[in-house]
Amino acid sequence: MHIVSLAGGIGGARFLRGLRAAVPDAEITVIGNTGDDITLFGLRVCPDLDTVMYTLGGGINEEQGWGRADEHHLIKTELAAYGVEPQWFGLGDKDIATHIVRTQMLNAGYPLSAITEALCARWQPGVRLIPMTDDRAETHVVIQDEQGRRAIHFQEWWVRLRASVPAEEIILVGADDAKPAPGVVEAIGEADMVILPPSNPVVSIGTILQIPGIREALEEKTVVGVSPIIGGAPVRGMADACLSAIGVETSAQAVLELYGSRLVDGWLVAEEDKGVTLEGVRVVARPLLMSDLEATTEIARAALELAR
Repeated sequence: MHIVSLAGGIGGARFLRGLRAAVPDAEITVIGNTGDDITLFGLRVCPDLDTVMYTLGGGINEEQGWGRADEHHLIKTELAAYGVEPQWFGLGDKDIATHIVRTQMLNAGYPLSAITEALCARWQPGVRLIPMTDDRAETHVVIQDEQGRRAIHFQEWWVRLRASVPAEEIILVGADDAKPAPGVVEAIGEADMVILPPSNPVVSIGTILQIPGIREALEEKTVVGVSPIIGGAPVRGMADACLSAIGVETSAQAVLELYGSRLVDGWLVAEEDKGVTLEGVRVVARPLLMSDLEATTEIARAALELAR
């Protein structure tokens, strides 16, 4: 069985761990969000790709859900002592090694997809991880603050401001000229089913869908989504702030309508959200709290059954 999944950061990575446990013999291709990517201290950082790689490879900081386990921050402390900005985004010492390797390979002319494959050779995540594009496409957020109306990188809005300043627009800069990375459209075409994990529907799944050709390829396949909203609220993160920015209510119903029936054939919702409906979509209610690996595996099994 060949399964394709689209994934953002923490929620997507943890769901994938359950998916891998549910079907250990399946071939799983993960298309990772790169809209969050940013260059810091001269290094190219790919937060979502690394979170998937570390989580499935056994190197993640389980408590925070991102970054490396048993991490140190000596370099961050030294940079702060020099007054180097930005100080609101801290990279751990072990994590920096990944970014150095990636940046060196980018400077040598390797595409991000080849670099990701090389990095995964160390971590052995048990899935094929492909970035959504090899082209530079970064998410920016338009805000209004004491400096006026301006656009800032998504990471500044998300990490430094904690989404406390309302977003007027969320824009994937470079999306129109970006192409799917090699293997993305082919993997979708060969897939028996596609699973959308409970990742942020705006800046994770929604970002991937903006790359020309990806959504169109997915619309030809059986696609099941797992709702990232339980009882009117995100389980983790600030998806509600992202949904508000695009004028969408924070509910399992509204996210389903955002994806639409042309894309999604099945929709897995929490038991608190029974009653969600959309013509042409089969909706099933199950417990959706990913409290541990066993619970997450059961959610993945329910998504697979719905896809079948």
